[in-house]
Amino acid sequence: MRCDKSVGPRRVRSAVFAIFALALAAATLIAPPARAGIADAVRYAKLKNGLQVIVLENHKAPVATFNVFYRVGSRNELFGMTGISHLCEHLMFRGTRKLAPEEFSNIIQESGGEDNAFTTEDYTDYFEVINQAHLDVPISLEADRMANFAPKGFDSEKAVVMEERRLRTEDNPEDALQEMTQAAAYVAHPYHWPVIGWMNDIRGLTLADAMRYHAIYYSPQNAVIVAVGDFDGAKVMSEISGSFGAIPNGPTPPPVTEIEPPQQGGRRVTLRHAANLPAFAEGFHTPNFAKPNDAFALEIASEILSDGKSSRLYKDLVQDKQMVIEVSADYDMTSFDPGLFWVSAQIRPGVKTDDVLAEIDRQIAALRDHPVTGKELQKAKNLEQAAFVFGQDSIFREAMLLGLYQMLGNYRMIDQYLPQIDRVTAADVQRVAKQYLVDSNRTLGVLVPTGVLRHEMGGGAGGAVHHAPEFDPTAPPPRSGAPASPTALAPIRAAAAPAIRTATAEALR
Repeated sequence: MRCDKSVGPRRVRSAVFAIFALALAAATLIAPPARAGIADAVRYAKLKNGLQVIVLENHKAPVATFNVFYRVGSRNELFGMTGISHLCEHLMFRGTRKLAPEEFSNIIQESGGEDNAFTTEDYTDYFEVINQAHLDVPISLEADRMANFAPKGFDSEKAVVMEERRLRTEDNPEDALQEMTQAAAYVAHPYHWPVIGWMNDIRGLTLADAMRYHAIYYSPQNAVIVAVGDFDGAKVMSEISGSFGAIPNGPTPPPVTEIEPPQQGGRRVTLRHAANLPAFAEGFHTPNFAKPNDAFALEIASEILSDGKSSRLYKDLVQDKQMVIEVSADYDMTSFDPGLFWVSAQIRPGVKTDDVLAEIDRQIAALRDHPVTGKELQKAKNLEQAAFVFGQDSIFREAMLLGLYQMLGNYRMIDQYLPQIDRVTAADVQRVAKQYLVDSNRTLGVLVPTGVLRHEMGGGAGGAVHHAPEFDPTAPPPRSGAPASPTALAPIRAAAAPAIRTATAEALR
């Protein structure tokens, strides 16, 4: 799901652009292989049990973040068992052979830290943000729940997940539309079903199902640990090795082999639902990072279309023609398998949906038919690169980047982000628009309001499914509540379709 999956543009204010421009100008004088980056300071180890460990010292503040990534998400599920990845995430907080339910979180909070977890289509992440002097606490606790999973209160926790589905999707017209549209876009690949799962499947899951699933996917060979913060890297690497090194592996997780066949014609679905405004979401099949020449060009295309008040869709549809309340374009190059390029909007009262769609089609056609200007291209590059550079001020973002890229293949790919963005040309943007942003490759979902949405309906913000409420990782850690979700990570796009709201998208660039 979106993490909030509209992982859309992060805004970098003009006050920092001058600094960034100088840094970028200096960087471009250096050949890419010699450019210093995040990866250069990383300590990496692969333990005998297959666990991969990444440690990065960052001494900007006396805090540390500890992340345990498991390569398991809804793409690893089967028909009839959807939602089990997210349910297992909930159950990881329901105790071990050593700890009572919720005792994990209580210990972290007593040590002055915060913990949370989230599930996406591709992976599950458990993380803690804590004073660096107490990093040993989450290290030992995470090792315990990897090795000693023994949840209590299964039925009550499953009921919590079912209620979460009702609030986040069934009572939320925009997320329900996204779910329906994505299901229509994918006919063979497991991206077809939502991260939270279908209600009937969740209802049928058992504790035995969860225990079997955990035994397969929650083992060292299927995990990546990332620690970033104000600590001695060699000491932390030794502590992690000592706590996790002896944990045995379960069965080898089966590979995901399903391949989505090429779409041969446009698809359209309609959702009739109580809603305050009509809306639509359309997804175009696109490649992921495995095709970098296309992926980075699509990244820039999404910037040009919807990032900022001077972007094409915002200026045309929100400001000039005043046809929509909000509009966004979003693309996720870091999905494990090929994903979707999303365009979505909430429509003003009295405006016809088909008229808005026609205007969207005109703007996308312009992207296909004419090269973008040099000024427009450079603005998009500046936004992407500035977000990446200034995102490194957050140790949580650094940890997320390192973990995600290691799961994608190699954490060192992080340092290719800036030069790859810089290489995108106007011809590249036009080429990918012609190849992918076409009617025959599109699935369109339209929301038709059947009445006014009751105040209590609508659930929470859509996104990657979390164990607890989210907070902004760029803000100082609160004294209570959950720590950062990856919703504001750069350039991460947590796997899932975007909500039709652009507020989440704007928080991410």
